[in-house]
Amino acid sequence: MTIFQEIISEDYLTVSEVKQHLQKIEKERVEDEERELPYELARTIEHVNRFSVLSAKDARALVKKLLELEKVSPQNACKIADLLPQSRDEVRSVYAQDRHNLDGDELDKIISIVAEYV
Repeated sequence: MTIFQEIISEDYLTVSEVKQHLQKIEKERVEDEERELPYELARTIEHVNRFSVLSAKDARALVKKLLELEKVSPQNACKIADLLPQSRDEVRSVYAQDRHNLDGDELDKIISIVAEYV
């Protein structure tokens, strides 16, 4: 188990962006025939391959566009880009643990932005 002493930086990534990073790691590992993929890495690659819908470029563009809205945090923007909610209830589920209560117009703005990328 690795113990970290301090966090130097923190970025939120979408599943699509993680997939892009893991593809590079997987390629490096496959080229080095002596190194086998650890179980956890193989399972993570399988997960991101299954659940990433957008390309990394489109996912980042969606996050950037969502961040222009007032009540969308970087964390929620990445969640929305991963889940691609299609209804108000689906967007509300992203905000279930937040203190923000979004009104109908704000929910509709988020849904319309997501619709541009689906």
